[in-house]
Amino acid sequence: MPGTEHDTTIAEWIAATNTHDSAAYLAFFTDDAVLDDPSVGEIFEGHAGINEYFQSYFIGYGTQTRLLSTEPRDGYLHVAVEFTGTFPERRVGGIFDVTLTAENKIAHVRADLRR
Repeated sequence: MPGTEHDTTIAEWIAATNTHDSAAYLAFFTDDAVLDDPSVGEIFEGHAGINEYFQSYFIGYGTQTRLLSTEPRDGYLHVAVEFTGTFPERRVGGIFDVTLTAENKIAHVRADLRR
């Protein structure tokens, strides 16, 4: 997995996340993408499900995400981030394990926001 092209995609996705623009955020995902977030106990499927996640946990809490690092792993990118927002902890670390398609669209994300 070539690092730089995928790193750029991840940086652009995080930047879109911070605008709280649902259309810009969802444009990074395939139509049938899956977002699995054990920290909230749910799996979100397709644009409708992922938008529900984005509305609740990013827009709803005014969350801003700071990209800390990306590391290629076996078939996915391990992305370390820091979140700030109006949620109870105010600041928390987390990871996204992101699987990208050949077209640099996000097909699968496993989020762990409990760090």
